[in-house]
Amino acid sequence: MRRRPGIGGLQTAAAARDQYRLLGENVAKLRTDLMKEQLATFRSQLEEFARKHKNDIRKNPIFRAQFHEMCAKVGVDPLASNKGFWAELLGIGDFYYELGVQIVEICLATRPHNGGLINLPELCTLLRQKRKSDREAVSEDDCLRAISKLKILGSGFEVISVGTKKLVRSVPTELNKDHNEILELAQAQGFVTVEEVEKRLSWTSGRAIDALDTLLDEGLAMIDDGHRDGKRRYWFPCVSPISSFVGTDI
Repeated sequence: MRRRPGIGGLQTAAAARDQYRLLGENVAKLRTDLMKEQLATFRSQLEEFARKHKNDIRKNPIFRAQFHEMCAKVGVDPLASNKGFWAELLGIGDFYYELGVQIVEICLATRPHNGGLINLPELCTLLRQKRKSDREAVSEDDCLRAISKLKILGSGFEVISVGTKKLVRSVPTELNKDHNEILELAQAQGFVTVEEVEKRLSWTSGRAIDALDTLLDEGLAMIDDGHRDGKRRYWFPCVSPISSFVGTDI
């Protein structure tokens, strides 16, 4: 018959468990301390790197994007405030604040033509035209970072994905799955017809017309009835070049 462990054996086992637990806590603490030390070292090196290459960070958009990636890996946000070490050293907080103001101006100017939804590359093109006298080049990454800071303004001003395109929304318009599918379909030519939506998406006529009418009411579509085939075209400036609808004086 197998004997059960006595009180002494239970106490020994409990003491061993406590020792293993303490050992595990010590190892975890050592690892945490080591990671903190490595992060502090990396941040110090990052600051030194920023001092050495501040002109490249300011002027080269590709270099600037890579710098942001390095910052993100160690939990540093150079755009968190317009004050402090990073703002004083690089001035990039002011740079993105200025971009944000100009993006708002462009979105407001183009809203009557696109309903508050603009293609990201087109927005960047208009932004570069607006800043053509400035020295700093502007990339799509810069635009995205500036837009992310505009969220404090409340509803609107966010980037949404429709198919392969990124669109910047500056009004609190809610797009459902049907609206997104129509916008994705319109990317090929810049417009769709009711018949095309019915055929390509296998929808009923009522579903297609209802979705298109909603987009029209929201100011995201424009009607073109001047065609020999008699088919109404629904144009979407947000997936077509804005320059064909508005001038460059934005």
